Amino acid sequence: MKRMGNAFRQYEVVEDWVKVPPSIQLGYTHGIEVDSEGNLYVFHTNKPCVLKFDGEGNFLSAWGDEFEGGAHGFLLHEEQGTEYLYVTDTSRGLVAKLTLAGEKVLSIGTPDLPNVYDAERKFSPTDVAVAPNGDIYVADGYGQSYIHQFRSDGEWIRSFGGKGSEIGKLDCPHGISVDLRGDEAELYVADRSNHRIQVFTLEGEPKRIVDENMDLPCNFYYYGDELVFPDLNSRVSIFNRNDELIVHLGEDQQAYKTKGWPNLPPDFFRPNRFSSPHGVCVDAKGDIYVAEWTQYGRITKLAKV
Repeated sequence: MKRMGNAFRQYEVVEDWVKVPPSIQLGYTHGIEVDSEGNLYVFHTNKPCVLKFDGEGNFLSAWGDEFEGGAHGFLLHEEQGTEYLYVTDTSRGLVAKLTLAGEKVLSIGTPDLPNVYDAERKFSPTDVAVAPNGDIYVADGYGQSYIHQFRSDGEWIRSFGGKGSEIGKLDCPHGISVDLRGDEAELYVADRSNHRIQVFTLEGEPKRIVDENMDLPCNFYYYGDELVFPDLNSRVSIFNRNDELIVHLGEDQQAYKTKGWPNLPPDFFRPNRFSSPHGVCVDAKGDIYVAEWTQYGRITKLAKV
């Protein structure tokens, strides 16, 4: 059995865990989420784009052909006892709120901001987050590097950020999440091309920057007091409540430096090493699931020791 971790935290790699039907070819596996019953949802760029598996990795269902090619951000969020999936489509420039069966509840397109968007400057959202009051935050990571805040019905409230490296500015805000671990909710942004995490108030005011022990943070998942995030340059990291490193998992300093990355040949991959982790979630037992940005897709389960 292969393991990842350090002296303080260990995980066993569960090989061949997920059972994708032969009729489905994985594309870039951008997102992964777990529901309250322990079922896993994978968001990838080939159709059908949403795949559902049970806790043992058995295939249950699939849907979401309309997100082919653009499937990217993926959030499972509970609202008044009902779970929903929020997704982003980078190709079509939209955000959708869906039931767990794929029925569309809400759709958000390009914000009506003529000074930001026009025929040349596109909206290409990479991630979405939801605040306790229902407000929706959208990260335009592949577009104009803004964060847009909407009410739960899709009405625009404000925008902040914009491209730059100074405090409050962003360069590819690839991931976004609402942190509820402290006394005051905060907005964590994976300011990826600036090689940092930037923390904002829910009103968009910058609070602090975290730039140690990371390279290209993609997005976030909270488990208890811990923050788990995929670092595209070949590792998954776990931070404590104080944004301090607990462990890097599966680090491979050669993968992202190899010609052709992230689309490396299948024989390059090793069970206990990551190449291009892009999405992550944690189940009730503390087991971690990782989805990677590579042309044939890759899903890894790490069982907490």
